[in-house]
Amino acid sequence: MQRLASRITVTAKVSSSLRTIILKETPFSSSWLSIRCISAFSSQQRVTEKEAIPGDLLKWGSLGFCRTSRFASGFKPLEPKPLDSIMDLNRAKNRSPEDLASIWDDYHLGRGHIGLTMKAKLYRLLEQRGSDCRYFVIPLWRGSGYTTMFGQVQLPYMLFTGLEDYKARGTQASPYFTASFYTEFAESKDLVLIRGDIVFTSKLTDEEAKWLLETTQSFYLNDVRYKLVECFNKEPRDFEFKDVLRALDMPIL
Repeated sequence: MQRLASRITVTAKVSSSLRTIILKETPFSSSWLSIRCISAFSSQQRVTEKEAIPGDLLKWGSLGFCRTSRFASGFKPLEPKPLDSIMDLNRAKNRSPEDLASIWDDYHLGRGHIGLTMKAKLYRLLEQRGSDCRYFVIPLWRGSGYTTMFGQVQLPYMLFTGLEDYKARGTQASPYFTASFYTEFAESKDLVLIRGDIVFTSKLTDEEAKWLLETTQSFYLNDVRYKLVECFNKEPRDFEFKDVLRALDMPIL
């Protein structure tokens, strides 16, 4: 299967002057489901933040952007920068999808953000499946164990927190990582831009956040893996976290 949400390969490196022309943002510093079956497998846990950002389950407070905070029914988890505040849309219209994808990906490197792209067809499938099955859990491998992450998909947003943080705080759980999907070029260039923001840099590295986002998408876009997402959301009593570990070739500890 095509690698998901990865940059479109280009034959030449996009120059910094081109990025300057296209991109104009100044760098920015930065349900309760049946989950008892997962707990036994979490072999490495992280210390939660001492201060939670208040909200209801999936009412997430946020840091760094213009923010509001509601997630789930009537949700509005964040109001990210509009795309035209990041990119000169008029000039971008004349660029190829390959150029835009490379510019977008390169621009976000080292800025505390993750820049990815995906095909519009895959985005529509992700949107459809995310509306039917909003939640999933992903093990994030570290050293000799893993931390289990809890995610919610409600496009054009994805939000992630630690499962243990969510279990301990419930409605007060804070997001570690958020992703926003921009569809302005979906029709004209078959391209959706994805911007990920690490809310707590103490919780995730850039590489971990990128892996988490790509892996979560793979469970929604791969037909075989999606069966596990459906089971988690619709038949939680039958859900086996071991099956997720096997799908990712991780050891069952």
